[in-house]
Amino acid sequence: MDSQFGFEVQLSLPYDQAVEAVTAALKQEGFGVLTRIDVKATMKEKLGVDFRPYAILGACNPPLAHRSLEVDPTIGLMLPCNVTVEAAPAGGSIVRIANPEAMMQMGTTGDNPELAQVAQQAKQKLQRVAQSLEQG
Repeated sequence: MDSQFGFEVQLSLPYDQAVEAVTAALKQEGFGVLTRIDVKATMKEKLGVDFRPYAILGACNPPLAHRSLEVDPTIGLMLPCNVTVEAAPAGGSIVRIANPEAMMQMGTTGDNPELAQVAQQAKQKLQRVAQSLEQG
């Protein structure tokens, strides 16, 4: 399922294996995972509540990030690209990948043709990540 904000993929893999599969698929498209936020652990630690396994991965494609930052340093506020992986209530996992083109529409960055081109390239790469996950 896709929306204007991102792409969603349902996986039959359990959560831990899904995180590994997502990380590998990102790597195939030149993205590294710079950060991993364990939302479940954070919710337990900060709020004392139980939450399903859920991670926010901060993915970065260095050449695309460099080009973007050279054009407009404020793009750093939208980096890295967020990818979430969560345990699905009925089993398996749900992966959501932010759409870089949608992120670029914030503020005036969408008016810059060079940034729009980088966002389009990032979107194409992330769509291929989603497609490779769907194909297993």
